[in-house]
Amino acid sequence: MLYGSARGNPKNETAYFVTSMATEKADSKTLLELVRGHWTIETSLHWVRDVTFDKDRSQIRTGSAPRVFASIRNLAISLLRLHGFKNIASGLRKLSWNAELALAMIGV
Repeated sequence: MLYGSARGNPKNETAYFVTSMATEKADSKTLLELVRGHWTIETSLHWVRDVTFDKDRSQIRTGSAPRVFASIRNLAISLLRLHGFKNIASGLRKLSWNAELALAMIGV
């Protein structure tokens, strides 16, 4: 992979991947698409958690509470996406004003 540094000097980087794909299917273009696709999902999920839920400032740090709250955040994000909300922050605001809709989303 060729990229430029801050001074404009080109750098060459080699990346190695381990895959169970057949050799004829695991060409560099396919692997690059898979890796970029993975990081797109990871980045969008972490960004929503960090920015929308302000996770980095959370003071929940002991016992199993951090894992429980991470699961609750993931559940909320998944439910909103399953119900067609593209903007999670907007969806949360809408649900905060409409308890009936929030309950309907979870089947209550």
